[in-house]
Amino acid sequence: NRPTHAAVSPNTGAIYVSDGYGNSRVHKYTPDGRLLTSWGEPGIDAGQFIRPHNVAIDADDRVIVADRECHRIQVFDADGKFLTMWNNIHRPDGMTIGPDGNIYVGELNGIPGVDDAPGLGHRVSILNPDGDLLARVGHPEEGEEPGKFIAPHGIAVDSHGDVYVGEVA
Repeated sequence: NRPTHAAVSPNTGAIYVSDGYGNSRVHKYTPDGRLLTSWGEPGIDAGQFIRPHNVAIDADDRVIVADRECHRIQVFDADGKFLTMWNNIHRPDGMTIGPDGNIYVGELNGIPGVDDAPGLGHRVSILNPDGDLLARVGHPEEGEEPGKFIAPHGIAVDSHGDVYVGEVA
């Protein structure tokens, strides 16, 4: 029901889908598309989501989910068992795992008049596989100039470590 992203396990070929606009769930499918399991429900507790907006699978088959409106990333095992969560990420939206194993996260700015906090969002955060912040790229003010973002929505990292950011603005 209005999925937001899909990722494939590099080990098993299982397909994971974040289902964030109509449901608050993650679905796991076989490589040929048969549903294996689903998890999640609306809420703010561990294993619950408000808007799972992106999913990535690391080399250890951990399922890493950007829970956008809860300002966090949750990490699960391959079958949906909650492992940990990483907080202090402002509206994580686009997310990918680079060839270095680090997680690159596009963070959105706030909704004007609702959760707009100066200096938050419109940036890319780089986390190590344990969720520790390594770096942030961007500027405290949003903008279209080099080094600034408005709404980083999609992100990719190539084999050279170059970071590509797609924005919705």
